[in-house]
Amino acid sequence: MIKRLIIVMALLAAPLGIGLLFTYDIIKIDWISFMEIQSSYRPMEDPLPLPPRSVPVQGVAYLPELGVPVNPVAAESESLTRGKKLYDTSCALCHGATGEGNGGFSSFLTKYPPANLLDADRKSLSDGAIFVTITEGIPGRMPHLRENLPTPEMRWDVVNYIRVLQQQSGN
Repeated sequence: MIKRLIIVMALLAAPLGIGLLFTYDIIKIDWISFMEIQSSYRPMEDPLPLPPRSVPVQGVAYLPELGVPVNPVAAESESLTRGKKLYDTSCALCHGATGEGNGGFSSFLTKYPPANLLDADRKSLSDGAIFVTITEGIPGRMPHLRENLPTPEMRWDVVNYIRVLQQQSGN
């Protein structure tokens, strides 16, 4: 008796199960997924811009209306040590350990190769111009490093270290 009941139930459930398989694409049952609720970004997509005239938690790095900033961080041993570590982490992959634009990733950047930080044009830039380039990047050529180097002090340390590289090159 129980076997017959199980067989009858299976025979009745089979068409229902097969019907659900074919109608699932039509009905499109939405299941709750927390991934759908979260904001998402495409790779290399900038987050939403800050509201106009907003000030970051660390304070203002520079005001574009006032031109390039002046380096507030003295090029002392602590700054240069931090700058070397940060440069090796965030910059050397493209610009190379010595700043000549020959980093390990530079061979993939054939359209716009990384700049040689030791040439006369880059040496003539002010500290503030280098800082702004690190902060804002160069559209289509160099990404901004605001997220890799989130505090202005970190970026100034890198500027100080780049100056040391330029002095060591003797060009």
